[in-house]
Order: sequence, then structure tokens, then C-alpha cells
Amino acid sequence: SRTGAWFACEHEEIVPDIITMAKGMAGGMPLSAITGRAELLDKVHPGGLGGTYGGNPVACAAALAAIDSMRKFDLPARAQHIGDLALPRLNALAAEVGVIGDVRGRGAMLAMEFVKPGTNEPDAELTKAIAAHALAQGVILLTCGTYGNVIRLLPPLVIGDDLLDDALTVIEQIVRSLV
Repeated sequence: SRTGAWFACEHEEIVPDIITMAKGMAGGMPLSAITGRAELLDKVHPGGLGGTYGGNPVACAAALAAIDSMRKFDLPARAQHIGDLALPRLNALAAEVGVIGDVRGRGAMLAMEFVKPGTNEPDAELTKAIAAHALAQGVILLTCGTYGNVIRLLPPLVIGDDLLDDALTVIEQIVRSLV
């Protein structure tokens, strides 16, 4: 749901042979699943798709409850709405400050890549500073990337528009103040 569709492959109208799922599908409980075309999955010998995250009745019940909530609150649409609010602001910030080499993502799974001004050279120090300043103001940002110069924005899908606006404003102010 985080990308704005039930499965990210839907954005490209791809029908995969197999889909693997885990993590959020059970609201934090240990569960994973594989779905796919019967002609493929039926060829696997009995027990061939087992794992430590399968078959737990409590986790299965949690997954059913999580899926019910995702449907009830239309979380894919909410994720898309979050992206519709955040991406234009992040792109505008990138155009303004000259240290954001790329803004990317779909729905509520977004990222900004920080570079040294006028180059494509990763700026891990600026990225760390932005994350630290944001944390001091109550906004948790995740840094990642091969060079440590990417900030991931993964807001909760149930975040209110007002709180999302506040967080984006904090990010914008911090980036502007540090460049």
C-alpha cells in the first residue's frame, strides 16, 4: 500500500509470476507469504515453500486484521495522497537549494538524494546534519544509500495532512538553513 497501490507492480501494469510479502502485512507480527500462478507454485514439493515466518495462527489473524484495516481506511489511496502532497514540495525544494540531486519515490515511499553544490558528488555530511537537526525538532528521518547521502521519507499512512505539512515544513526550513 505504501506506494499508492496494493502492490508496486500495479503501477507499471505488470502481472508477476510470483509475489513475496512480509513485514507490514501482519502489522508487525512475524509473517511472510508467497502468492503466484498455480502452474508454478503447484510444482513445488510439499513443504518446499516453508519458512520461519509461516504458519503462525496469531500472525495470520494479525494479517487478516491488517488487511481489513488497509481496506477500511483505503491505505493505498492515502499513500497516493501523501505522495501528491509531498512530492511537489520536495521537487520545489530541490529546484530552490541546488543540493538535492534527485527526488524520487511513489506514494508515501519517497527519497531525496543530497549532493555537493554544482556536482553529482554525494554529500553524506549534509545528509547526516539534516537528519540530526530534524530529530531535534521531532521529525525522524532515515538516512540510507550506498554513500549515506539519501534521506528516506516513510510517513505513517495514517498521518494527518496537518502533521505531514508540519514535518515537510521542518525539513524545508532545515535544508534551507544548512545550505
